[in-house]
Parts: sequence; structure tokens; C-alpha cells
Amino acid sequence: MPGKAVQTDPPREVPALAGRVLIVGLDGATFDVLGPLMDAGRMPHLKHLIDTGTSGILDSTRPPITPAAWTTFMTGKGPGRHGIVDFERYDLDANQLTFNSTFEIREKTIWEILSEKHFRVGSIMVPMTYPPRRVNGFVISGFETPSTDTDFTFPRDLKDDILRRWPDYSYRSDWQRKAFGGNALFDRNMRHIERSFEQGYELTEYCGDRYGWDVLMVLFKLVDNLQHKAWRYLDPRTAGKYPERAERSAQCHTALDATLKKLSAYAERHNATLLIMSDHGHGSLDGKAQPNRLLQDWGYLSLRSRLTQSRNRASQIWRRVLGKKNNRFAEGSAFDRELAVDWAHTRACVMHAGMYGFLYLNVAGRQPDGVVPQHEYEALRDEIRARLLAVTTRDRSGREVQIFPEVHKPEELYRCSRDEQPWMPDLLLVPQPGVAVVRKIRGGRPVRWCSTRRMEGTHRVEGILVAHGPHVRRGHRVRGNLADIAPTILAASGLRVPIDMEGRILSELFDTPPSIEFEPPRAAEQAKREQEVYTEQEKEVLTKRLSDLGYLE
Repeated sequence: MPGKAVQTDPPREVPALAGRVLIVGLDGATFDVLGPLMDAGRMPHLKHLIDTGTSGILDSTRPPITPAAWTTFMTGKGPGRHGIVDFERYDLDANQLTFNSTFEIREKTIWEILSEKHFRVGSIMVPMTYPPRRVNGFVISGFETPSTDTDFTFPRDLKDDILRRWPDYSYRSDWQRKAFGGNALFDRNMRHIERSFEQGYELTEYCGDRYGWDVLMVLFKLVDNLQHKAWRYLDPRTAGKYPERAERSAQCHTALDATLKKLSAYAERHNATLLIMSDHGHGSLDGKAQPNRLLQDWGYLSLRSRLTQSRNRASQIWRRVLGKKNNRFAEGSAFDRELAVDWAHTRACVMHAGMYGFLYLNVAGRQPDGVVPQHEYEALRDEIRARLLAVTTRDRSGREVQIFPEVHKPEELYRCSRDEQPWMPDLLLVPQPGVAVVRKIRGGRPVRWCSTRRMEGTHRVEGILVAHGPHVRRGHRVRGNLADIAPTILAASGLRVPIDMEGRILSELFDTPPSIEFEPPRAAEQAKREQEVYTEQEKEVLTKRLSDLGYLE
């Protein structure tokens, strides 16, 4: 087994407040769940960290979805700069979908910036790190890793060490459902999540000691997955109806608290500042908005006959029975199977949805079967935007609400140029809180309201931030944004901050103001991919994984 790394202090450019920084990511964590658990004595160590440190709300990206949010954390810049808004990306030229990867990130990440400044870094299971990029340290890629057969680590030989030391190594949610699984199966799922917490700590200690570190991060993705699947057992409004599963879900969070205590002790041994953060918050999934239903009703989206749609779906089911792949990512195939789009008569369609809806016009000369003349582009975009903002529905209580309180032109929301970011949707559809946008059309209503008896979770903008350690203020409250974390880490570590980072430095975290100096932007080199990142089989694996969490509807 490799011994501990011998490490010297890296060069600082300005006086530092943090010798080292340990970042703990709790994907999707919200004080709406953690607060009541702390009050009930179920998470005493997290409560101690908050009482003796600084904490508050950390606002997410728009949309508040894992790939956009964690990439914003890593770059200190929003989606209009780094290029990631969803798990999927719509290729305008080919009229097809593909998955995002590190090749699509258009800006330097904090791991690369720190590496160039001779800091040693480690990243454990952070989303949007596959395939791993070269750093001064190590990377273990996260949720989008297709399998352990791939090169999911940097350096490569770390993979063999991990699989040898942890034969049960897992990066997947592995949430199992059976018609009659009952509490025994639910307990099995909880034990899998609890094991992921233990594994995360073990990887942190092993890899941190092996490679050395100045800034190290470990992420617990299954906090998010637990809330997606078990929200009704965690939400204080509904948990009382399910006492056994509510208790088991609370026990799972107590196991998380025990892991946080061990990570906190690890940070103290290394005289490190501890940051605990989430990429977004969480809440109940109350309904699913179907903007393509509206676009069809209004005449912007044309579908082929119902007979054709039925045949497509039957063919899809039959291919599954035969064990054949559906090839979601072939040209137009996802739209053909799920919507049976008649492109020759379609002017607008929501091509993919990740909490928000990503609407594209079918523009002549831009897409293969484009029909909207270039000179009509802005007028049509304004027309559809106005109609979407105006449409209302009755919620489950009978109250009239806007389905989409906000509909943005992304270049205005993100303050960027469409010429520089041609991948952007033409309109970004923001639904009511608690409502997720879906691409598919099921039934005739613009919103399908979910049953409270089978309530699951979905994302909210309001995430969490907890800071503890040397020079961190005691008992203080702050509010920040995900984009603030990268520049704050750089400044606290005694480094100059690239002036083009969009986040601000959270000086109020510290009892002494950090020394702040800026430097010119650090342009990223766009890596050239020699082949497709994901094979067709790997794309199917990721499709199932994301579909199980409701991300690809």
C-alpha cells in the first residue's frame, strides 16, 4: 500500500486565511429537512458545526440541476459561460441529443486553476468530472461515470487501487423497487446509502493521505437520490403518516452526521477550513408541466398521427423485450419515439427538460429540417414567450397559478452572446416551485398533478452552506450563490482571483477580511476528443440511471 505523501506548503500570492480547505458536497441538501432533524437531536454534529461556525442559504443556478450547478461551483461562472445547463445537450446541426461531459465545459475549473498554482487537489465523486482531466493531485469521477470498466480516475492507476481495496466500490444510486418489497427492501436501500457515506470518508482519508492535498472535496450524491425517492418520509408535513419509514430515513441522516463528524476531525487534524455545501435544495414534486402539450395545442408543434405514435411506443417496448437498444441518441430518435414530431410542420419544441424546459425554434438553415425563416426568429420567440407567461392552471387546492412564472431568453438571463454559445435554447421555461418540466406528452392537461400518496422530491434553488475552522466566524449567518464558492476558496487560500469569475468573495464568512487581489482571466484550452465519450451501451446505462430519477421525461 502506498505511504503518505510528503508535502510542502504551496506558494501563496497574498496572505492566506486557510491553510487547507476540505469541501464536503451534500447533493441536494436542504435545511427544510436538516433543520428539523437537528432540532430532534438526530444530527448533533452538524448542529455543532452550525452553532460554532457560519451557515446560511446557498442559492443554486437557474436551472437548479446537478450538472449546471456543480459546474458553476467548479468554475465560479454561470451556465452562459461554462456551457452546461442539463445532463443532455441538443445538437442543433444534427438534430439529436447527447450527454454532456468534461469536454463540454468551456471554462477552467478550480481544480485546474489550483493545479497551475502548484496546489495539490483532490476531487472525489463530484458530478461533471467524467472523463477526468489531468490535475496536480487526483480525481475520482462522479455520478455520470458509466461503469468501473472505464478510466474513471486520474491518475489511471488509482482505479486499480480503488477496486482492489473496495471490491464493493459503487458510484450508482442502485435504488431498488419491487411490487412487494415492503420495508425490507426500503431498509436495503437505506443501507446502500449509508454504505456510500462510509465509502466516501474512506476514500477521502486514503486518497488524501496518499496524494497529499491543499484543497480536497468529497461529494455524497445519494443525499439527493434519497430525497427524490423518499421525500414523503422526510418532509415534516407528511412524515408523520409513515412512522416506520420516516424513522428509517432519519436514521440514514444520523449515519450521514456520523460521517460528517469523521470528516470534521480529518479537517482538524490537517488544520483545514471545512466547507459543507449543496448544489441546490429540495422540496416536494407536486406536478409535471407539459409545455409540448401547449405548443401542440397552439399550433407550433406538429405530431404525426396517433397511430404512428402508438406504433413507435409499441416498437420501443418490443425492442426492450428482445433485449435490443433503443438508440435514444440517433438523429431525432428520442423525439420520434416519445413525441413522433413532424418536423416539416413544427416551429417550436421543448427538446429536453432538466427541472426547467429548454425550448428551441426549428430555424431554417440552423436545424436540418428547419422551417422558421431567420427574419421571423425574434418575433416568433417573443410571441411564444408571451403566450407561455400568460397561461395559467388550477393547482391541487384550486388556486389559479401561472404554469411558467418566468420565461427567459437565455442570453439575457446569463448575460452572454448567442454567437458565443450557439448550444443555448431559444427560451428557458421556469415552472412554479414544486413543478418540474417534462418533454413528453401524457394526457390532455398542461400540468399533471402528482398524487400526495406517492409524493417524491424535486429540486429547489435554496441549497445549504456551512463553514467551520480557522478564521471562520462563530454563530454567523450568510447568504451566497454557488458561483461565490470558487473565488472565496481562492482568496481564502492566499491566491489571486481571476477577474472574470462571476461570483463574489464571501468575506463575511471570516473573522478577518481576506486579502483580495485579482488577476487576468485564465482561458481554458478546449480539449479535442478523439472519439465519442460514451459508447451506445454506456449511453443506455446513463439513460436508465437518469430516467430512474425522473430527469429524462
